[in-house]
Amino acid sequence: MTAKLESFVPAAPPQAVPEVPPAAAAPNTASKREARRAANDALLARWKAITEAGGTSEWVHAQLVAKGALADEVDFSSMKEKEKTAWKEKKKAEAVERRALERQAHEAWKSTHIDHLGVGIHWSESEAPDRFDLEHREERARANGLPALDTAEALAKALDVSVSKLRGFAFHRDVDTGSNYVSWRIPKRDGSERTITSPKPDLKQAQRWVLSNIVERLPVHGAAHGFVAGRSILTNALAHRGADIVVKVDLKDFFPTVTWRRVKGLLRKGGLPEGASTLLALMSTEAPRELLSFRGKTLHVAKGPRALPQGAPTSPGITNALCLKMDKRLSALARKLGFTYTRYADDLTFSWTKAKAPKARRAQGAPVAVLLARVTDIVEAEGFTVHPNKTRVARKGSRQRVTGLVVNEAKEGTPAARVPRDVVRRLRAAIHNRQQGKPGREGESLEQLKGMAAFLYMTDPVKGRAYLDQLAKLEAAPPAGA
Repeated sequence: MTAKLESFVPAAPPQAVPEVPPAAAAPNTASKREARRAANDALLARWKAITEAGGTSEWVHAQLVAKGALADEVDFSSMKEKEKTAWKEKKKAEAVERRALERQAHEAWKSTHIDHLGVGIHWSESEAPDRFDLEHREERARANGLPALDTAEALAKALDVSVSKLRGFAFHRDVDTGSNYVSWRIPKRDGSERTITSPKPDLKQAQRWVLSNIVERLPVHGAAHGFVAGRSILTNALAHRGADIVVKVDLKDFFPTVTWRRVKGLLRKGGLPEGASTLLALMSTEAPRELLSFRGKTLHVAKGPRALPQGAPTSPGITNALCLKMDKRLSALARKLGFTYTRYADDLTFSWTKAKAPKARRAQGAPVAVLLARVTDIVEAEGFTVHPNKTRVARKGSRQRVTGLVVNEAKEGTPAARVPRDVVRRLRAAIHNRQQGKPGREGESLEQLKGMAAFLYMTDPVKGRAYLDQLAKLEAAPPAGA
């Protein structure tokens, strides 16, 4: 009896593989880049010739004529059999040459056009306005100081990349064999891990252009202190110095909440057209991915929608612009209840000082419960979520810290916002031990100590400079036993 043969053989299940750090750049990277640029220039020149010829059909016809590959139209009735055979052979050769030229024309077309950006991504080459455009889009773009980016070719030129490269930055696949990003994990204070997703050099350079020329030109509320020129954790903390009550609220999954569609909507509201907004939103976002090994290949499998990656230069600036309306609403709420409000990335801080509160509210005290309830409503209405375990209320008698700095009322001669004492003590002890020839703690480096001293210098220049000078002497001293 013949055994039944199964036509379907199940594959082995995918296996998770560890993430591998990026390899060093090959020594011939520059020459490869120049070769790609030359190839792209050739494609651009070909497409220009096609355009000048009147289109693909006209260009192909002209090329066939120039190569002598075009078979003339003939009258078969007056031809001998041998002539018919020769004409058919030439016609076959013409068809082969025509297909090759049409492929070349399509390659040239792709060098200046983007026909597809992945499943589920709407893309149209049409530059006509649509119903989602602002009524006076161009005026809004000019008011924000945004460059004119009406075509994919214009955006690629501004970024100094080819259209093909731009397509590669923006193209989305749920399952891909490569990625424009490198990811790794770092520990958080609560013991969990944070995933950092950093773009590779070419994309990072393009994102920096986007940050400088588009993102940083979008309006940002005055309450935002993170990643804004002229502001810092110090300016954020000083806004709450000497307060009676400090309320800290943290937003949960801040960057992952901002999907590429939200970024696209922000850019369109800023005055950019549909096409440029789509491309810029996609190249500023990435899906969280897991590396799997399947049938001998390493696959990058998306675990969620494209969102702002923590590690891209554009992410903080985009969130600042996106939070404009939320910052307006929270600032209005804070004023109404007698609070001061600031935001540093996903950290919201409110402070209440009795002397600054309206007279009608001084006797009642700070309405903290009302504040927190309304903050939650506003945050959720704006598409974010309050972290349930990270809301803190610090009253005058306890330590009040804002973005890592202590802001309790200070004695005369003491900085209003200052580095915590335990950090200063740890720095002083580490420097003293090294001056005595003792080794530093495990994992402690001079660079880390210099960072701590620079942190102190920001709030207390005199004390910080003294520690920086001591560290400079330690760094310049010859190693023990030399």
